[in-house]
Amino acid sequence: MIPLTELDTGKVAIVKHLEGGIGFQRRVASLGIRVGKTIRKITSAPLRGPIVVEVDGARVAIGRGMAAKVFVEVKK
Repeated sequence: MIPLTELDTGKVAIVKHLEGGIGFQRRVASLGIRVGKTIRKITSAPLRGPIVVEVDGARVAIGRGMAAKVFVEVKK
């Protein structure tokens, strides 16, 4: 497992673990990011910018702090 911040751009992965409290888990769930979901990293802005991922056909931007708490496994 690796944090979402370390996933290469364009790669597809499965969310395996969310490292955070109930508030964090509710926030990412409202964006469609849940354990077991397949996501694809679209872009990663340089210099601490947001990370854009695609979940269920929708593109979602999340901050690097949140992305560091989302652990994924690269889909083979």
